[in-house]
Amino acid sequence: MGILGFIPNGHRHWPSATIRFLVFLTFLLHDIGGSLSGSNYLIGLGSYDITGPAADVNMMGYANSEQTASGVHFRLRARSFIVAEPQGNRIVFVNLDACMASQIVSIKVLERLKARYGDLYTEKNVAISGIHTHAGPGGYLQYVVYIVTSLGFVPQSFGVIVDGIEKSIVQAHESLQPGSIFVNKGELFDAGVNRSPSAYLKNPAEERAKYKYDVDKEMTLLKFVDDAWGPVGSFNWFATHGTSMSRTNSLISGDNKGAAARFMEDWFKQKDFKQGFDGLHFNNSETDRIPRRVSIIVPTLVPNHNENRSELMRLANSFQFSQGQPTTRFLSLASRVRNALSQADRPQFVSAFCQSNCGDVSPNVLGAYCIDTGLRCDFSQSTCNGKNELCYGRGPGYPDEFESTRIIGERQFKKAVELFDKATEQLKGKVEYRHSYLNFSNLEVTLPKAGRGHEVAKTCPAALGFAFAAGTTDGPGAFDFKQGDNKGNAFWRLVRNLIKMPSQEQIKCQNPKPILLDTGEMKAPYDWAPSILPVQILRIGQLVILSVPGEFTTMAGRRLRDAVKTVLTSGGSGEFDNNVHIVISGLTNTYSQYVTTFEEYQEQRYEGASTLYGPHTLDAYCQEFKKLAAALIRGQTVEPGPQPPNLLNKQISLLPPVVVDSTPPRVNFGDVKTNVPPNSTFKKGGIVTVTFWSACPRNDLMTEGTFALVEILRGQKTWTPAYDDDDFCLRFKWSRVATLSPQSHATIEWRIPASATSGVYRISHFGASKSLLGSIRHFKVMAGEEAKGVGIEKFDGTDFAYWKMQIEDYLYGKKLHLPLLGRKPDDMSNEDWSFLDRQVL
Repeated sequence: MGILGFIPNGHRHWPSATIRFLVFLTFLLHDIGGSLSGSNYLIGLGSYDITGPAADVNMMGYANSEQTASGVHFRLRARSFIVAEPQGNRIVFVNLDACMASQIVSIKVLERLKARYGDLYTEKNVAISGIHTHAGPGGYLQYVVYIVTSLGFVPQSFGVIVDGIEKSIVQAHESLQPGSIFVNKGELFDAGVNRSPSAYLKNPAEERAKYKYDVDKEMTLLKFVDDAWGPVGSFNWFATHGTSMSRTNSLISGDNKGAAARFMEDWFKQKDFKQGFDGLHFNNSETDRIPRRVSIIVPTLVPNHNENRSELMRLANSFQFSQGQPTTRFLSLASRVRNALSQADRPQFVSAFCQSNCGDVSPNVLGAYCIDTGLRCDFSQSTCNGKNELCYGRGPGYPDEFESTRIIGERQFKKAVELFDKATEQLKGKVEYRHSYLNFSNLEVTLPKAGRGHEVAKTCPAALGFAFAAGTTDGPGAFDFKQGDNKGNAFWRLVRNLIKMPSQEQIKCQNPKPILLDTGEMKAPYDWAPSILPVQILRIGQLVILSVPGEFTTMAGRRLRDAVKTVLTSGGSGEFDNNVHIVISGLTNTYSQYVTTFEEYQEQRYEGASTLYGPHTLDAYCQEFKKLAAALIRGQTVEPGPQPPNLLNKQISLLPPVVVDSTPPRVNFGDVKTNVPPNSTFKKGGIVTVTFWSACPRNDLMTEGTFALVEILRGQKTWTPAYDDDDFCLRFKWSRVATLSPQSHATIEWRIPASATSGVYRISHFGASKSLLGSIRHFKVMAGEEAKGVGIEKFDGTDFAYWKMQIEDYLYGKKLHLPLLGRKPDDMSNEDWSFLDRQVL
């Protein structure tokens, strides 16, 4: 473990009378954080870790076989909400920090929910959506085309996602309480640009004239308010791709939307924690910077930081790094910063940033440039001197992808906070849902004829065009493929025909797409692409969620929303007016790639080439969602449709297992390889790096735990968790000594944030090694004497926040915290309540 000193830049000292007054207010007042209206729903929220294997597994999204996981940027989570009528319907919505939903994941989760709750939760009222990060482990989908680069199915990726979804829903179910939901909308202007503008311009001019921008700028946010506790969560929908992290990144990351969720959850905990002394140590503009962890939200007050420097250095030098030691998995869980600060009796605040119609929306807002010349890429085909491999989009933090991720995440976070704070429109009305499965490989679609009348067209079996292999400006493809290619070439047709030659009927149906892979008709060793897809509408009062199993482009999403809105507002029931809020939830329940408009399809850029079911795919969706909307307002049921296949037992897994881990002679797992230099001091913005002898992270995913930990020294012996691998500023990197070597290193990088408290820190590593016989043994490394417990130090005016946290922890441990909540339990007598209150005082 590394020990380091962090020297302050100077702090303010506050009069003891002021502090005593603030202590009195803090313990006297209990602010539930929001205005309450009469509740008309039961609401519950949940969240659980789904980070998955942080080594060896190919990442899902870019289809880059060289992009395999080798560490953690920050952790991934499944976040859920349940809304129920007290004596009626209920819905579940799950947002995953994953590339997309998966049919086989949905099937398995629903099996588990049925075992727990019977028919309370089914495919009809449960929606599972992905944020579309391209930096999460792959191998959890069931169709071949989506698991080629991951060497087939990866049970570990699949299992942790299924477990996390189930546990988040169970948390939401068990926390159901009366509450209210508020909705708010606003425009966010600098978080997405259209990456296929030449295709967008193919849409009719009169249609484009109705919209000010070529991407949707609107964010729609729900604010969940518990009757007893006040605000307990928020979910929002906004369209921008999860591609701030590039195709060469190897650290697991929730990308910009996962980052935004982290920032907002931390912001609320910080906001909630500092009620009563807001003006003392905090900038009143709460979103000026990324929030810090609650454990260190108030800087240590030091009267003379120059005099304190030598004392900090003396303390830091008194600790020597220790060797790796055996431990249990529990220590990793117990050391997590969020876990240490959780309050079991209080609902956790859950914030999710959900995906919408992001098909042609890139977070790389500076535009696409050629990496060889620095000039803009070709407008129509996104090439540089005819090569697509040289054209890359630039994020706002260019050339630093981590900074771009932070900026785009922070922009979404700030808009969400603004909408959250100003949300006043309450959702009122029924909770309803409609769901159906449809065979999109041969679906009849009724289309208006030019002039008058109608004609019938059909969708096609799935197929990918040549431009699919060209990739996008977010992640270019390889070889000589180009976007905007509606002809193909002879060589790649020959290669295609060796795999599967498409029929003339299929070629005609998919026209003008030149077919590269006829995935819908490829069945060996099992289905390459889905044919049966779910369509679903969820309703909460005047909010309607359209669950779509793909990536709709901007204009495709607009057409779908307009089609559904027309049905809802002209249905004659009077339940909906023009104030109905319709959101598209993209990549939901399963995945079937892209959906463009008919006109965009003709251009055959990446999105059109990836529209699987032919030029009338969007028309089919609009037709079928209009049927669901009509059934919703008429109170009618819909046909369930054909069930999708369960291919779990057919999956092939080619990823080699971890055979054994080892270290050099006389070296323990967890031993420090490269430590912080002696007598080191660091400033805000500096980078601290420590490397340990480690083992493969696949041995234990450390679910709800951490591989890396930064602790701050409190007093003389007590180490308190400050940052872990769920923090944006801490990166866990893993690598083998050599290819196929059983020896490996773990490098922990801490980028000291501007909000860090000055003091003495240590960096720790948790891991698990595998023996040749297959046994798993956990290890840790920490410096110096371990703390024997957390005591309460005398309050001397130097760290009010830390002292207050100790008091609260002590009261919780002694079961004396209830008077702090300001609410007498229903089963407690007045006499017992008065006695408990006196005990606390």
